[in-house]
Amino acid sequence: MNKSILKILKISLPILLGVFLIWYSLSKVSIGELVKHFKSANYFYIVLGVFLGLLSHLSRAYRWLFQLEPLGYKVKFGNSLMAVFATYLINYTIPRAGEVARASILTNYEGVPFEKGFGTIVAERVADVLVMLLIITITLFLEFDFIYNFFAERFNPIKVIAGFLLLVALGLFFIFYIKKSTSKIALKIKTFVNGLIEGALSIFKMKKKWAFIFHTFFIWGMYVLMFYVTSFAITGLQPIPFGAILIGFIAASFSIAATNGGLGSYPVAVFGAFAIFGIAETPSIAFGWIMWTSQTVMIILLGGLSLLYLPIYNRKK
Repeated sequence: MNKSILKILKISLPILLGVFLIWYSLSKVSIGELVKHFKSANYFYIVLGVFLGLLSHLSRAYRWLFQLEPLGYKVKFGNSLMAVFATYLINYTIPRAGEVARASILTNYEGVPFEKGFGTIVAERVADVLVMLLIITITLFLEFDFIYNFFAERFNPIKVIAGFLLLVALGLFFIFYIKKSTSKIALKIKTFVNGLIEGALSIFKMKKKWAFIFHTFFIWGMYVLMFYVTSFAITGLQPIPFGAILIGFIAASFSIAATNGGLGSYPVAVFGAFAIFGIAETPSIAFGWIMWTSQTVMIILLGGLSLLYLPIYNRKK
């Protein structure tokens, strides 16, 4: 397929998916009902959620300095912070383009070679993926009985177990095939996996590895707490089990990768997760929209200001 067509599809498909999911969520809850929830929401908890999100971004920018220092670059915290906010903003336009822009900002203003800056971002993403997997594992452990009963009531347990074993067998076969194969796709997968492993191990070679690990857990702790605190803002949503918060958070996190910044997919993902726990449809979707909107407004404001202020902040250069 033509490369230009692939680029167009990469940009247009997430947007089209987001538009479809917006239509889907609005087919479940009318705009009028959403407006009522926005008006009746307790904005103390929304502002508190935004503040917790801001703390996570500050921590992410500070954590990045620990990776750059061993490479011989003493980067200003201001540039690191504005690069992080610019990343989130640009990802709303073209998925994953923000990471490229983030490395480019350090190249332009701090003299960090692009490939080195981008390498630290990849290693950072490895750490984030590992923590996300830990959150999923903890959620499965805490809510195992509930999740098992939920699927057992809807599906034949023997078929579920057989399906799981089949997936494990296919997974093992796939791993064995990739190890032995010399095809281009297999080599790309092996290179990607080796890069992930190398990135993860590089974390433990840092001088300030424990500070890096602390900030990694702090970032994700703030994400979960932000999600939990904001749930108190919505009338009719409480009381809500903490298990629903964790599953809703996981679903919402994956939704951000599905469309540009979670456009349309975020409230639908929250609704789908909360529905498992029998939580009402209208407040679930309203919460998803309020949660997404509050964080998006913060990113647009701070990301936009960062892009405008970066040349002024670095005017001497």
